[in-house]
Amino acid sequence: QVQLVESGGGLVQAGGSLRLSCAASGIIFRLFRMGWYRQAPGKQRELVATITSNFNTNYADSAKGRFTISRDNAKNTAYLQMNSLKPEDTAVYYCAADSDYDTRTYWGQGTQVTVSS
Repeated sequence: QVQLVESGGGLVQAGGSLRLSCAASGIIFRLFRMGWYRQAPGKQRELVATITSNFNTNYADSAKGRFTISRDNAKNTAYLQMNSLKPEDTAVYYCAADSDYDTRTYWGQGTQVTVSS
């Protein structure tokens, strides 16, 4: 059974930092592209950042220069380091995993990030 479990969300003041973690089980982690997405109230879910199995990264414009995605294949865990947080970063952040070797995209349950002004 595939599980993606996010952690690290919380309440932070504008300008602060948070580090999100996504612990994966039930998949061959090193073969999967990992991604972070977010969904704010009343808005569609949007891409934040992805990291491929080859460690290539991609960021939404809103995340460039402030967020860093990384992965530790030994720990089956992906991370999102978020610095210089803004109130508009407030959302539920979701972890996702997909691979050319699997037809499904797997999602975590999400973790709430709230940035106060």
